[in-house]
Amino acid sequence: MKMDPSLHRDRKPDWIKVRLPNNPEFWSTKSLITDLKLVTVCEEAQCPNRWECWSQGTATFMIAGEKCTRACGFCAVKTAKPDALEEDEPQRVAEATRRMGLKHVVITAVARDDLKDGGAEHFKHTIEAVRSANPGIIIEVLVPDFNDRDWALEMVMRARPHIFNHNLETVERLTPLVRSRAKYQRSLTVLRKAKAMVGGMVASKSGIMLGLGERRDEVLRAMDDLLEHDVTVLTLGQYLRPTPRHLPVVEYIRPEMFEDYKEVAIAKGFKHVASGPLVRSSYHAADFRPELDIIEAVETALREDRGIEVGPEHLRLPEPKKGILTAGV
Repeated sequence: MKMDPSLHRDRKPDWIKVRLPNNPEFWSTKSLITDLKLVTVCEEAQCPNRWECWSQGTATFMIAGEKCTRACGFCAVKTAKPDALEEDEPQRVAEATRRMGLKHVVITAVARDDLKDGGAEHFKHTIEAVRSANPGIIIEVLVPDFNDRDWALEMVMRARPHIFNHNLETVERLTPLVRSRAKYQRSLTVLRKAKAMVGGMVASKSGIMLGLGERRDEVLRAMDDLLEHDVTVLTLGQYLRPTPRHLPVVEYIRPEMFEDYKEVAIAKGFKHVASGPLVRSSYHAADFRPELDIIEAVETALREDRGIEVGPEHLRLPEPKKGILTAGV
């Protein structure tokens, strides 16, 4: 694969610019995350948008630790033997969403192939804790593939997230190079199964990185594959090399090409597309609102399941466990 050596000099193209923090809200968010001993994918994956998102009081929480059992060629999250799950982490995440007054939260996790359920039950507990602490919040999950174990995926879906996100990451040809242990068709299957498990009442989402050597026809094929597997929301962003040990950037995609891909994706049938050099799976996630019928169906199903006749705003706020700070920000 031919690459331009100039791609890996310190200077990146002019359209790859990151805003540094100049808003007190950034430091408030950082303090809150530190206070509650939480991990965010914003920091662990070296997201270029963390300054902007944190300045707006938003963050993507990464549960189940900060050590991943997989070693994907693009990801900055460390690969190591994971620590034991922290039982009170779901409540700490829930408390963070309450303090921040979030209307939309994204919950993701490292791959936990060391656990039989891949961390699915931990996702379930976190979703339930967040919903109880912050009624009415839109809950988005960005999950690993759980090694395609249906019973594990069902645990997550029974907790009824509003948005289910699992990233394809790249085109089929490059998947073995880019994604450790993951399989292109398996990811598509997980996306379809998750939606089917709740009768279609979840907004499904996936993302693709560009600049790894993919061809245009392969990107379009990936779009078609996602649509065929009932995905309605798509994110497209530029791959940026975290360290010299990671996969090299083959090409910096120009902004106008991202705009072109967005137009094509909308024309193909995606309901929402975020496409740009610095777009990531969770970037401006709250800008997308799932169809109202999905939100109503999720909330109605939850009330019926729990025998609740009132709205979600009447759900009781659980008492925090010992050691969790509850003072307002």
